[in-house]
Amino acid sequence: MVTGWHRPTWIEIDRAAIRENIKNEQKQLPENVALWAVVKANAYGHGIIEVAKTAKEAGAKGFCVAILDEALALREAGFQDDFILVLGATKKEDANLAAKNQIALTVFREDWLDDLVLEAPLRIHLKVDSGMGRLGIRSTEEAGRIETKIARNKELELEGIYTHFATADQLETSYFEQQLANFTAILTSLATRPAIVHTANSAASLLQPQIGFDAIRFGISMYGLTPSPEIKTSLPFELKPALALYTEMVHVKELAPGDSVSYGATYTATEREWVATLPIGYADGLIRHYSGFHVLVDGQLAPIIGRVCMDQTIIKLPHEFQTGSKVTIIGVDHGNTITADDAAEYLDTINYEVTCLLTERIPRKYIH
Repeated sequence: MVTGWHRPTWIEIDRAAIRENIKNEQKQLPENVALWAVVKANAYGHGIIEVAKTAKEAGAKGFCVAILDEALALREAGFQDDFILVLGATKKEDANLAAKNQIALTVFREDWLDDLVLEAPLRIHLKVDSGMGRLGIRSTEEAGRIETKIARNKELELEGIYTHFATADQLETSYFEQQLANFTAILTSLATRPAIVHTANSAASLLQPQIGFDAIRFGISMYGLTPSPEIKTSLPFELKPALALYTEMVHVKELAPGDSVSYGATYTATEREWVATLPIGYADGLIRHYSGFHVLVDGQLAPIIGRVCMDQTIIKLPHEFQTGSKVTIIGVDHGNTITADDAAEYLDTINYEVTCLLTERIPRKYIH
């Protein structure tokens, strides 16, 4: 992927915000509970390598990723001795690659272990489907058979067991409690308790006690974003957003009544007005649904008009500005703020998607 260093569009990642979010979360945890930084999906759009460095400096004891390639990228970047767990599915053919690189894998099917020949020790974390309905075993019988198969393979170690909550970001907890009960039933059915038992994502780690567990998987809230708007006022501390998105005006012009802009001519000026073209579009993650949303120019709201293009977007200005003027898409400008939550609400989605959509074509600049 080509990174656009030679155009005036960039993301700023505040390392201090990531550190503060981690430190504040660690204060909520029992001393023996490790915090693992979830850096999958290019660290939710924040940049996997630099975020991992920052998280480790702040005290994170390991990393969680979605796919083996992300784990290998961390190893290649110098995280040689750090704990890394792949949360998603890994092909059996790649088990030796994970073992060679001392990467822990998730096992969620009994047959994955059949005829598995390893050339090095491999650590396994057993995934329990307690109610999420994605990956995981669902019965004590299957757990027992898997435990037996792992015990028979001298190169396998059942290091951990975990689950994932579907409703931890909701104030109503009955489904969460049922999932916890389902998980506990499978955990207690094992002949030997694995060394690492973990269940909590960001929401669960913020709202639920972690007594009896060994680690949490700190994801969206490490980046200063709330797991859901519903629980925002129930959080134990204020989260500090780490990501800001900026661009600059590359062209400013005055429209006359009747002039239209962008594909489909969906926006037509009804009076004389100033507009600016921005060098960012849906190829960067500013998807077409952003049309009608707003940005900040000199602290003032400026609407996005017409259709967002692949590489360019047009905004309506409150008055004439100079080419090169800074535009805030996400962030703070003269005391006014546009958040990923604001964008998510407009797009009818979640803040996770807003930041994950931001492509590697936009350069990341790390501050503090």
